[in-house]
Amino acid sequence: MKRLFKFIFIGIIPILIFGFKSLNEQDELTGYPMNLSEYGFFKGNLAEQLPAKGVIPYELNTPLFTDYAWKRRYIKLPKGKTVAYNDQKVLQFPVGTVIIKTFYYPEDMRNPEKGERLMETRLLIHEEKGWKALPYHWNAEQTEAVLEVAGGTAEVKWRDENGKKRKVEYVMPNMNQCKSCHSWDGALTPIGPSARQLNGSLDYGSGASNQLDHWAETGILEGLPEDHASIPSVPNWKDSQSGSTEERARAWLDINCAHCHNPHGPASTSGFFLDIHQKDPSVYGVKKTPVAAGRGSGDLDYDIVPGKPDQSILIYRMESIDPGIMMPEVGRKLVHTEGVEAVRKWIEEMK
Repeated sequence: MKRLFKFIFIGIIPILIFGFKSLNEQDELTGYPMNLSEYGFFKGNLAEQLPAKGVIPYELNTPLFTDYAWKRRYIKLPKGKTVAYNDQKVLQFPVGTVIIKTFYYPEDMRNPEKGERLMETRLLIHEEKGWKALPYHWNAEQTEAVLEVAGGTAEVKWRDENGKKRKVEYVMPNMNQCKSCHSWDGALTPIGPSARQLNGSLDYGSGASNQLDHWAETGILEGLPEDHASIPSVPNWKDSQSGSTEERARAWLDINCAHCHNPHGPASTSGFFLDIHQKDPSVYGVKKTPVAAGRGSGDLDYDIVPGKPDQSILIYRMESIDPGIMMPEVGRKLVHTEGVEAVRKWIEEMK
């Protein structure tokens, strides 16, 4: 009898644990639509992602790398609300704002018209108590995206811009993992939409116009300087005509690494800060010894060794796909070959 009781007791523990976990997750999602279509962000065919009234598309000059996925970005502010311009940080959006980002792969990046596969749409919703991250996964039929807090994976195949066949086990993070990147002093926060990233052109249907100008003209952005020369801008890291080698490499590091490697991010104790505002080379890694890299240092001495990328910990970690070594450590399973080459060239040219 004792053995039977012990068996029943031990056997029921996982049921209780997983039962409570499911209840907690369900409680956390109470009141949120289970289907993306319920929000009304898009009109017509949901998969076409045609923004409804009040939903504004935007692009970043240099976007974050996510295993070569392409992204569509939109923002919706509550009616009558505005965001104030600032030239340093991500814009401070009012409560009620929703930032919408869809990750997808064209079947052939040389000819996107051949078709595409939508992977997930992530929402950042600004609530009274802070930002809320909600991930919606697209179904196989590409007719709907469903709220999924536990994350997941899906194999995707495509042809890259050189026509080469590629594939990856695409990782969709769980709801809590979003905070591992989207963090400022421990609070969930957006990463991309800053003045320097939005200071570029986008075609809104009647020809290209500056995004910040468009936001000001539509009445959602206040305080935009009349002197556009005073508005910061980061280059497109892929466009050699948009900036110097250093400017383009640092733009890549700013969006891909600085959300953690800054004085307010999860890597604040490293003293290794890669945000675009850092002017001290020793702070952004030049001849800087790591605080605690473990095997992530690769037995190398400095984060960046001028003229010697292969002796630089930064390159070593960017080129790795080992979970205990690679940086960034979330959001990728592939090496961003072209991004690494941009940073490598910058280090090679350092004196």
